[in-house]
Order: sequence, then structure tokens, then C-alpha cells
Amino acid sequence: MEEEVVNALKKCAVGFGTSEVVEEFGVQDGELVLVKKKVTKRDIPPDIKAVKMLMEESDCGGLSDEQLEEERQKLLKLLNETE
Repeated sequence: MEEEVVNALKKCAVGFGTSEVVEEFGVQDGELVLVKKKVTKRDIPPDIKAVKMLMEESDCGGLSDEQLEEERQKLLKLLNETE
């Protein structure tokens, strides 16, 4: 259970995309028939509170601003290489 919570927290910390499906049904000849279907896609931006919680749990909490910036640059470089 704890691993699921940490994974969800990480997902919130980096942001994610999601879609929502809304379906409307009507009755036709005694049967339910799909009348309308709407799919909405949206991006959820990163959550700063989730980032702070993760940093408090990791060793990053004791890093200086310069060390954090250096780590940020490393992570951005890794992200750019994987894309």
C-alpha cells in the first residue's frame, strides 16, 4: 500500500495527462442505446506540494540551493536525452 501512495505522489509531482469519458444513453425500442459520447483530454500540471513532500522524504531536503539546481540540471538533461 505504501508503494502505491509513493507512486501516486510521484505522478502528482511530475504532472500527468488524463481523459474523461461521458456517455449519454437513451431508450430506443425498449433497449438502451448510446446517444452521445464525449471524451475530454487534459493535462494535470505538476503539484509543488507533492514535490516538497517527496523532497522531505528523500535526502534532497538537506541540499543547498546550488546543489538542488545542479541536480535539476542533471535531471533535465536526462529527460531531454530520453525524448
